[in-house]
Amino acid sequence: MSSIHPDVQAALDAARDLRHRIADMRERIDSIRARRPSPRGGVIPEVDAMGRLTDLYVAPGTAARFTSAELVAEVMAAIRESTADAARQYQVIMNTPPEEIEAAAAAAAAGQA
Repeated sequence: MSSIHPDVQAALDAARDLRHRIADMRERIDSIRARRPSPRGGVIPEVDAMGRLTDLYVAPGTAARFTSAELVAEVMAAIRESTADAARQYQVIMNTPPEEIEAAAAAAAAGQA
């Protein structure tokens, strides 16, 4: 039976840790959802971290209250705001040091126990 050299084992451990961190980050990014209402509040889009529209709520009667151009402006404004919010959330995840994320996760887990 051959044993693995300590340097090789350290490299394998570091690679495994990196894979886990990447998977955790990907999971956090995939969970980003931004929902910012339109200026008059009748439209609420849901946008993911990549800026994709994933859902759209239009309050009852909203379409009847606006002209076509006004409704388009409401929808587009809400999508722009939601996209900007999702981008901010993404930047927070990308700029947060792993140590802070791990500490926050540990604190959250301790609070649930």
